[in-house]
Amino acid sequence: MKPSTLVALQANLKALNLSRVAQNLDVLLRQAKEGGIGCDEFLLELTHAELQARAESRLSRRIKESRFPLLKPLETFDFDAVPDLDVRLFRELVQGDYIQQRRNVIFLGRSGTGKTHMATALGIEACRQNYRTRFVTCYGLVNELVEAREQRALQRLIQKYVRYDLLILDELGYIPFSKEGSELLFQVLAERHEKGSVIITTNLGFADWTQVFGDPTMTAALLDRLTHKAHIIHCSWESYRLKQSLRSKAKHTEQRPTHESVA
Repeated sequence: MKPSTLVALQANLKALNLSRVAQNLDVLLRQAKEGGIGCDEFLLELTHAELQARAESRLSRRIKESRFPLLKPLETFDFDAVPDLDVRLFRELVQGDYIQQRRNVIFLGRSGTGKTHMATALGIEACRQNYRTRFVTCYGLVNELVEAREQRALQRLIQKYVRYDLLILDELGYIPFSKEGSELLFQVLAERHEKGSVIITTNLGFADWTQVFGDPTMTAALLDRLTHKAHIIHCSWESYRLKQSLRSKAKHTEQRPTHESVA
């Protein structure tokens, strides 16, 4: 290709917002020439390259927006450590249909059973499917809401949380809320009802949620909304973190070389 034609083509690609293709055009042209690729296949490769670049950029943007404290993708979850998990259901959740259906997911179980890891993994999969996702601890969200009320920006913040396709609320029950905090969290969840999905991780059974929200009537109303058509996963197994640690230690021991004594 003539240098002038290459420059003109790169300019056209940029004008069409195909900047990633424009940047890699030299490489793609060389690969096409070496492989004897025809015009039709070359154009197909160009579009594949641009779509892949856009998907990677979109995923990066979604994950950054989600504010996961740690990136714990599905690939790093040890299913062997949780034999009582309904893997079939979990694999269905990975597909993201529950978000389209605006259904909730609630992980119930003791600390260390992998609830946050599973919730994060589902959140990352949601980002891959281009759903707007937000991860926040319950205590962190309540603090945000209280501060917003003091600054007269409460409704704007509530609407921000309502617009997410998936809201992940981690660690419900670890720290009790004030009456004001409970009411504000209830307001967010009530506004999201049948508008977007919520994933909640908690160490409390439903009967104990009044310890967090205080008012039995408000707690009952909240549970009615959250559990309606929800997927409820009881994490009743032993500590996932402990099992992972023991597996890692055992693997390290197996791989450690043995030294024979020399007489």
